[in-house]
Amino acid sequence: MQSKNSNSNQIDEQLLNNFMLKAVGDVASSMSAMLTILGERLGLYKALTESGPLTSEELAIKTSTHERYVREWLANQAAGGYINYDPTSGKFALPVEQSMVLADENSPVYIHGAYQTIKSLFKDEEKFVEMFKTGKGLRWGEHHHDLFDGTARFFKPNYVGNLIQSWIPSLDGIEQKLHEGARVADIGCGYGVSTILMAKAFPNSHFFGFDNHTPSIETAKEGAKKEGVVENLEFRSVSANESIGNDYDFITFFDCLHDMGNPIGAMKFAKQSLKNDGTCMIVEPMANDNLKDNLNLVGRVFYAASTLVCVPNSLADSGPGLGAQAGEKRIREVAEKAGFTRFRRAIQTPFNIIYEVKP
Repeated sequence: MQSKNSNSNQIDEQLLNNFMLKAVGDVASSMSAMLTILGERLGLYKALTESGPLTSEELAIKTSTHERYVREWLANQAAGGYINYDPTSGKFALPVEQSMVLADENSPVYIHGAYQTIKSLFKDEEKFVEMFKTGKGLRWGEHHHDLFDGTARFFKPNYVGNLIQSWIPSLDGIEQKLHEGARVADIGCGYGVSTILMAKAFPNSHFFGFDNHTPSIETAKEGAKKEGVVENLEFRSVSANESIGNDYDFITFFDCLHDMGNPIGAMKFAKQSLKNDGTCMIVEPMANDNLKDNLNLVGRVFYAASTLVCVPNSLADSGPGLGAQAGEKRIREVAEKAGFTRFRRAIQTPFNIIYEVKP
């Protein structure tokens, strides 16, 4: 029988210390997430952006907050490298790069939607425990509402920075059709961020946003009014098996096909709704086909979302549970089983792959 001491002698202290540093880093990030959320809600990041370097007293006055809490918040943010600290002046500054991520809602790298999503996940903890124990699914609409808001805010910067500028131009002939006037369906549109962006960019085309989550559709309608896009845009709540009509030139799936209970059925509906020369664009999270190639920081984020949101939504409808890291091979199989004959990876970013699919 080995003694406790002899067992401990077999431990690689360097590996243990390296892992502890990694774990402590994760703890620091997790605990600091709430401070990042507070920094947005209280306008602390925006104040630093607008005013330049400030002391804790100056930031507290500018944001009508209590200095003692602001002082501690600033120390945390400086320790994490989110803001800079000048010990000579005692002032804190938000560099322009961090400002793009933390303070500019119109930036293509604005990140606060991710933090709102994280907040929602902790509120659903008991649902996840039950899910793991029973194998039951969890539908999108059964999550805390912060997930809906957070997901829309999380995806928007990426769509703002890429959809009109590079994703649509990467497709064969679609940009020209949209300028001339096309009929477009955005399936699984959620809050309609992608639909509204396209409708604003291509006023000669008519866009339809479809989703089975009625509260999201109502929010999408409000968003269209706010953006002044109403003449060439309609939103409609539809069930998974409800027809969306025919003769579309272009059908899109933004970060949703892998979530579906019946992705092949959804693609069959899309195919029968397309014109013979129509095109589908499938936007999916960046993923490789093999697990070993997804074991990186981006994969870690997407596997977390997949475990708690994507796979449960699919399993709730007895679906295949493709997950957010399905990869090109599995998405291609879905398209081909639905009857599509042409499939190609049109373009990619560090976070997404855009597939072009034709009948």
